[in-house]
Amino acid sequence: MKKNTYDIAIVGGGIIGLSTALQITNTYPDLRLIVLEKEQDLGLHQSSRNSGVIHSGIYYRPDSMKAKTCVSGARKMIEFAQEHNINYEICGKVIVATNEIQIPRLEELYKRAKANGVKGIEMIAKEELLEKEPHAKGIKALWVPSTGIIDYPGVLKAYAKLFLEKDQEIKLNQNIKKIQIKKNQIFINSDHGEFSSSYLINCAGLYADRIASLAGAKLPVKIVPFRGEYYQIKPSRENLVNGLIYPVPDPAFPFLGVHFTKRIDGTVEAGPNAVLAFAREGYKKSNLNFKDLMETITYGGFLKLARKYWKVGMGEMYRSLSKKAFTKALQELLPEIQEDDLIDGGSGVRAQAIDRNGKLIDDFSIIHTERALHVCNAPSPGATSSIAIGETITSMLKESFPNLRR
Repeated sequence: MKKNTYDIAIVGGGIIGLSTALQITNTYPDLRLIVLEKEQDLGLHQSSRNSGVIHSGIYYRPDSMKAKTCVSGARKMIEFAQEHNINYEICGKVIVATNEIQIPRLEELYKRAKANGVKGIEMIAKEELLEKEPHAKGIKALWVPSTGIIDYPGVLKAYAKLFLEKDQEIKLNQNIKKIQIKKNQIFINSDHGEFSSSYLINCAGLYADRIASLAGAKLPVKIVPFRGEYYQIKPSRENLVNGLIYPVPDPAFPFLGVHFTKRIDGTVEAGPNAVLAFAREGYKKSNLNFKDLMETITYGGFLKLARKYWKVGMGEMYRSLSKKAFTKALQELLPEIQEDDLIDGGSGVRAQAIDRNGKLIDDFSIIHTERALHVCNAPSPGATSSIAIGETITSMLKESFPNLRR
């Protein structure tokens, strides 16, 4: 076989790209694969800038891909962590209703959780809530004992190690510039190399729509970046939180609202909000990429979304700029938290797909085009579901790539 010629090229060295690469290699060991990553290291974006939560699968519409892959993916993730000595903890979480209006939504979550096969969930009263989270405020809560926390960068490193042990390849610093499909082959040009493969799997996350466009695909969605900003609770006040404390989410949005998250290193985060990022890698308020911003604000789907939800967006922006307002939102769940209990934390950017009608895509989306599969929407719970998503993509190969050499 010629050098730099492969059966499958996977663009994107994040947790989903690497899990997919590993699952394909385990299933089809004779195939030659390569993972192409634009950064100088693996998983520098959504894979390492997330909450670190092993989600249980309670939020998602029954029979959706998110529901199916999250519930099975959480189980597989725990088994993987045990097998490869990755640090994790099943600490459980409470989803708290703070007023009567939220109770029907909480009950709907309970029904969804049951339909999705989430184990051990309970609807608990105020007294039981206080036993689990003595400082939380609520009139009713959903107790989810199967929710956990984990070292996702450790998971990603384990995926990469196992993949490389199969004599497969990972190339870093490969910013893709051009993709051509000709003579039943895909030719991929980066600023540091040229590669060819029979098929392409696009797991590029924040850049999935652009990679798809380079490959000649006309997707029905565009990636719009939303920054989530966190505060960290100062060490002397971490005792206010035992595990995970979440609000009842707004069903109109795929975001879960500001919450409290115990991290695997023992720290506690508060957040995130959800604001439009002015760059696809806009981890700071000051980050601005003119191309990224213009692409967002001239996209008809985003403009329709903004017209419909501008008040919600302004509220998120206000909390981003005002620590006092952010604290007030947190106090709905934890009244004792004070502004000076919060110190600057990290941030992440969510790759959120929006369709042309202004709809936020709330399920995972994998689209098949000529000689390619494009993972077009896989934010949270993408990390939790990564093994299951990799297995799903692997099962799609026979149908999507019928002439794939085995």
